[in-house]
Amino acid sequence: MSLAFQDKFSVQTSGRGLLEITPHLNSAIRTSGIKAGTMHAFIQHTSASLVVTENVDPSVLEDMETIMSKVVIDAHNDYTHTAEGGDDMAAHARSALTHSDLTIPIMHGRLALGTWQGIFVWEHRYRPHERSVVVTIRD
Repeated sequence: MSLAFQDKFSVQTSGRGLLEITPHLNSAIRTSGIKAGTMHAFIQHTSASLVVTENVDPSVLEDMETIMSKVVIDAHNDYTHTAEGGDDMAAHARSALTHSDLTIPIMHGRLALGTWQGIFVWEHRYRPHERSVVVTIRD
């Protein structure tokens, strides 16, 4: 018989940038009691995403934002979807280019991440938002 656990949590972003949620996810795994299996996380938004990246050197997070800003331009003249400002369509494009969900193995009751890896919500809007993440854990 397979065991499954599901929960939902919210995080408050401070605007465009990356916010680590690894501790939230490991807490859900501890609550589930599952020691080996998979964790699936899904962000319920179209202008934020989930990414796995380095969680030690903050300059990595700054550089990620620098790179993305060169790939997706804010307030481009060709955009027609601008109802919520110059970052509106760009935020949707950034989200589409990254991930709305991630699946990570669980080993020994924790995410099986590498030494310098963390899981982040990547806020693509300039202003702060409350973002909801659904986490499903299976053995």
